[in-house]
Amino acid sequence: MRQAWPLTLRGTAAGVLALAFFVASAQLGSVQLLGFGVFLLALVVMSLIALHITRRDVTLARTPSPPAVPVGGCTRITVHVSVRTALPTTPGTWEDRVPEGLVGRSDGRFPALGSGLRGDDRAVDLVYDLDATERGVHWLGPLELTIRDPFGIARRCAEVGDTTRLMVTPECVDLPPLTAFAGATGGMLHATTTRLGQGADNLVARPYKPGDSMRRIHWRATAHRDTLMVRQEEQESTPEATVVLDCAPTRWGADASTRPGADPLFEQAVTACVSAANALARDGYSVQVIDADGAPLSEPVPGGDHAAVAVLIGRFATTVAHGTADVATLARMWSAANTGPLVVITGVLRPADADALAALPGHSAHPVLLTAAPVDDALERAVAAGWYAASIAPGTDLREAWARVAHADAIAGVAHGFD
Repeated sequence: MRQAWPLTLRGTAAGVLALAFFVASAQLGSVQLLGFGVFLLALVVMSLIALHITRRDVTLARTPSPPAVPVGGCTRITVHVSVRTALPTTPGTWEDRVPEGLVGRSDGRFPALGSGLRGDDRAVDLVYDLDATERGVHWLGPLELTIRDPFGIARRCAEVGDTTRLMVTPECVDLPPLTAFAGATGGMLHATTTRLGQGADNLVARPYKPGDSMRRIHWRATAHRDTLMVRQEEQESTPEATVVLDCAPTRWGADASTRPGADPLFEQAVTACVSAANALARDGYSVQVIDADGAPLSEPVPGGDHAAVAVLIGRFATTVAHGTADVATLARMWSAANTGPLVVITGVLRPADADALAALPGHSAHPVLLTAAPVDDALERAVAAGWYAASIAPGTDLREAWARVAHADAIAGVAHGFD
């Protein structure tokens, strides 16, 4: 903020002392005291004039590195300040305005810059680090620059430059694979790979080329043509997976719909959502992220596409609780269809909600249910219905919770992933 009072403590004391000399000289008739008062007053006035009549053009460019940082991460801010003035500048102080959700010291001493008699720019780089504590889009700046005169009597404060955007994305936890290999839990690849080898004699064969896998040699065609032949490339479909984030405000705290980072329950769910999508895409699944009513929350992420995962994580930087959809709607969405891995992430989960979702596991190759606030025996009911369920309440190790639901229990058929 701009400082309204233009004098430093030293300048204020000089002004008060000058006033005291004037009063004393009037009472005592002392010319010396009057001279001291005039001298101090003139010093204060000349300091103010020197600061304000000297023309200074100050420009800056603020560069965050990196420009997008996850919650819990750190970014380095470099502020390049250029000063155009014909006279040398005196030392001062600077402070860059930092919003809530970012933590770090963003102030310091502004150095004196040399004379620029030819009007050349004099530049300095101001560097500081910030830790990201809340998801969202934050704006840095403007920069408050305070310059003092050489005697430290007067000061001039000014806000310089525009604001700079810094995106804080949700934390993406590196989760273990859902299964041993992509497609093992169903989806389109599972249906395709189970047919590999069937009708292989009818496939088109071509001559062997260096680099072709020996496993693709077409032995019958090789024997017929007396040269190595391989099967033509086979087109395989990508396995599909779905991640559902229940954004209904009734599932979360009162602040979840106001701004990103306000509700710990919703923040844990968003972290689980992007982490699950990243793990599934890394394992080769084509991932669709939707709300509980089926509305897409981001573009589909192709299997193995790291750039698409980064775009998805960026999209969730500003996501808040919204809408009126409910996880119970999901049962109707898949009532007549099957899907591959299905990960449902919700907040408050009551026993009645678990009962409403009881039909879904029969339509998914690997149904996973993660809840940030289970109520009573809701998790036990979900597991009994066939869900691989776990609590992800704030403070829970998300990697450990995911590991408990990631692998199917070959004997019991359910994962005991609740606390």
